[in-house]
Amino acid sequence: MLPIRVRGNPEETIAIMVPMDVLLAVAFLVVAVLYASVGHAGASGYIAVMALAAVAPATLRPTALLLNVLVASIGVYRYARAGMLPWRRLLPFVLASAPCAYLAAQWQIDAHLIKQALAVVLLLSAIELWRSAERAPISDADVRVPPIWLALIVGATIGVVAGLSGTGGAIFLSPLVLLFHWSNTRVASGLSAGFVLINSLAGLAGVWATAQWSSATPWWLLAVLLGALIGTELGTRRLQIPHLRRILAVVLLIAAGKLAVGS
Repeated sequence: MLPIRVRGNPEETIAIMVPMDVLLAVAFLVVAVLYASVGHAGASGYIAVMALAAVAPATLRPTALLLNVLVASIGVYRYARAGMLPWRRLLPFVLASAPCAYLAAQWQIDAHLIKQALAVVLLLSAIELWRSAERAPISDADVRVPPIWLALIVGATIGVVAGLSGTGGAIFLSPLVLLFHWSNTRVASGLSAGFVLINSLAGLAGVWATAQWSSATPWWLLAVLLGALIGTELGTRRLQIPHLRRILAVVLLIAAGKLAVGS
């Protein structure tokens, strides 16, 4: 329980005890809206929130992956319906990433230095995305589909990172495909949604045997469901491209902060 003090007149202060599970649900909803609007599922945000709330490690990573699966499933459905998810372009990335995410999720290693390096990469990517938000959007004529061998290497590398960090890997895929013009901004969101769904399923399978669950998990799932519906509506229809790129920059900045301060 967390006390929240509400002041009326100077002589009167009311303390309202808010259950931590409720506060987490609200935080998860906000994270899901923010991340789903750019095709992500929010694992790094959920992990950061749960770490601040001192959630046990055995609960933290599987819960983040489970929430990821739900949000990414909604993202895949809605981005695919909007014509923003080219499956053939996604396939090489996920063929390599899924087995790597599954295996890496079972590794018990100290990934502290790796996380610090990744935090720097995400920070630089966030700065570049914010700085370039007002540039002319990438047209279909400018899109360069990567060779299969390169997509496989990129997918495998991100899969390992995703499995180690308990995320779906979209925070690493999105800036790459935009930087190298492998897709335009909206299609990058669709690719990210598909990528994160496959990797989250693989990572969840890798930790399922040792997972511990909170009794509040159903409520957290309901919160991110609502957040995903709002976020994907914004991402597929409402937000302009510069706004999408700035939101992605904020998402990357949050993820970088989580990696930098995480153990």
